[in-house]
Amino acid sequence: MKWTKDKSIVLSRVCVGLFAATLLAVDIFGYKLVVWYAHLRGMGGLHQGMMFMASLYTLSVFAWILLWHMWKLLSNMDKEQIFTAENIRHLRTVSWCCAGAAVICAVSALYYPPFIIAAAAAAFMMLIVRIVKNVFQTASDMKSELDLTI
Repeated sequence: MKWTKDKSIVLSRVCVGLFAATLLAVDIFGYKLVVWYAHLRGMGGLHQGMMFMASLYTLSVFAWILLWHMWKLLSNMDKEQIFTAENIRHLRTVSWCCAGAAVICAVSALYYPPFIIAAAAAAFMMLIVRIVKNVFQTASDMKSELDLTI
């Protein structure tokens, strides 16, 4: 079986769909997940549970925005629209969602220190996406310049 660009885009769309389904489940069952986790870890107190819920649902907003922009980016790529201003905007939004998640996780680490790991991971993903966005921007500029010379 030969792996193609189209199959790769389909796989990426399936992955985005699976992440969206998982995120929806987390949004629906968030309260039960927090109660279960707090019980499992021996944490107590309404205050910490409320903090977890606030972190969970704030992060969810960033995740939905990120997934939507990834879906739109994949749609554009499927239409062979790669180095466009719209895709650069999608990548910029994805990077800001990662930055927002990093900030929320860093603040959440004040009440639950393991969140610092998620903060570092989100910040690192922001850096990677930002670099890819810069590559797209440079390629878009080069493409525009080439289009003008022909």
